[in-house]
Amino acid sequence: MHQERGNVCEEGLFQKIFESYSVQIRNFLVYKGGEIEQSNDIVQETFIKLWENCSKVEPEKAKSYLYTLASNAFKNELKHLKVKLKFARSQNHDSKNIETPEFVLEESEFKQKLEKSIQEMVPTQREVFLMNRIDKKKYAEIAEELGISVKAVEKRMGKALKYLRSRVVELK
Repeated sequence: MHQERGNVCEEGLFQKIFESYSVQIRNFLVYKGGEIEQSNDIVQETFIKLWENCSKVEPEKAKSYLYTLASNAFKNELKHLKVKLKFARSQNHDSKNIETPEFVLEESEFKQKLEKSIQEMVPTQREVFLMNRIDKKKYAEIAEELGISVKAVEKRMGKALKYLRSRVVELK
């Protein structure tokens, strides 16, 4: 969505902006370490604020405005999110697969260790890793969204992969 014309207060344009960025912003928040429900709430609050300030935001600046609002809201709730994530993980021990008990146990343990390894990554590396591997974004897109250079994205991704490789050996 480049160089939209019109006013963000126009319902059609606002809807286009929502459709273009709501999922991206939600994923951005999840990659920062949030959970999906909380990220959805922040996205909703972010678009409400955009609507409340629609006359002050130029359409071509809506994306950066939304990312800034979402990022700030996430930072404000980070401590609360960490508590909720910890609780959610402690509740996530039930397995529905009925295979050999050893396989189920090994798979569950590996998944937990892998998720823990990703969560323990340096936040900037985790963010870039998940945006690339889960959301399939190219380095240039990641750089634009995070406001950093492509070289910085490459460096963060390299460190993230190196960290995970070292952890996968430990996971076995």
